[in-house]
Amino acid sequence: MPVVFNLDVVMATRKVRLKDLAVRINITEANLSKLKTGKAKAIRISTLEAICRELNCQPGEIMEYVL
Repeated sequence: MPVVFNLDVVMATRKVRLKDLAVRINITEANLSKLKTGKAKAIRISTLEAICRELNCQPGEIMEYVL
């Protein structure tokens, strides 16, 4: 998979737990976990915006294209 999710790294550096972030962005822990582990097939722009807002980061810090 050429697009890699680094959400776990960003969350760890900001010391944010999965449960806390899920509540703050209003999605289920299961769906956030899929994003965190890279098992998600898609992500809504509104979800990406909410994650970036809460973690104070850019989308490129969360997702990366790897050849």
